[in-house]
Amino acid sequence: MVAERRDGASSLDRSLDSYLDHLATERGLARRSIEAYGRDLTAFVRGLVARRVRRPEAIGANDVRAHLTALTARGLSARSQARALAAVRNYLRWVAREHRLGEDPAAHVRIRRPPGRLPQALGQGDVTRVVTVTVPGARRPQRDRALLELLYASGLRVSETVALKVHEVNLEAGYVTVLGKGGKERVVPLGQHAREAIVEYLGGERPKLLRGKASPWLFVRAGGRPLSRQTVWKLVRARARAAAVEARVSPHTLRHTFATHLLGGGADLRVVQALLGHADIGTTQIYTHVAPERLRSVHRRHHPRA
Repeated sequence: MVAERRDGASSLDRSLDSYLDHLATERGLARRSIEAYGRDLTAFVRGLVARRVRRPEAIGANDVRAHLTALTARGLSARSQARALAAVRNYLRWVAREHRLGEDPAAHVRIRRPPGRLPQALGQGDVTRVVTVTVPGARRPQRDRALLELLYASGLRVSETVALKVHEVNLEAGYVTVLGKGGKERVVPLGQHAREAIVEYLGGERPKLLRGKASPWLFVRAGGRPLSRQTVWKLVRARARAAAVEARVSPHTLRHTFATHLLGGGADLRVVQALLGHADIGTTQIYTHVAPERLRSVHRRHHPRA
């Protein structure tokens, strides 16, 4: 029995390893996403072994339901359970395909949908102050201004911003080429204010930070090393405090604000999806909830009985 359990665990572990390799090599998921899948699916496999399920093709719908029950017993929120179930669904869909199963065992398992979490967006006055405020004692005001102007003007993720290289910024044409999630490339406009701030930084503080060294990164620390995500988070919080903005502000807040202001100004949802780099328009649709006045205005103008 012990040997059987070990064999079963090994079979499931091999399957999980193969699936994670598939996510990395064939689907091109980012390392952090693969690590999150690994955590969720390791917990699922642990439960399977405890229930003496020894092979991936032996997994059934009741095993998925038992896993959800265990997640509830651990006190996980509906949102966390939904995320864990999504990981299990994707894995079992792959298992069904790899092992030619007749049906995906998670196909008919349902969970209460968590309420949508509305993005936090700043008003135009607040975001302008955060981006343009002069912070007393700031050591790199040109770099910091250029970075924040870019975050708000282009809606980049913080990871995309710190990874941005100088050759990916076309100042003459006014756009940046961004390598987003899953290795997908997209082109995003810069905007005049961001362009001017980057030009000033490139001609001023950046050469001083490089100290004669070469660096491919756009936003650098002393010696040409790229900024960390944590540094950008601290910078944004410091700028929000200096601007007397009471709301909790993060780099992602500027991304939310970018999308909300575009939709509020009349941008098409598909355009916003492309600019944000969302694979699924359903992810972008959450922004329709934060611009109700704009939607009512469009309805009044275009519906014959509005």
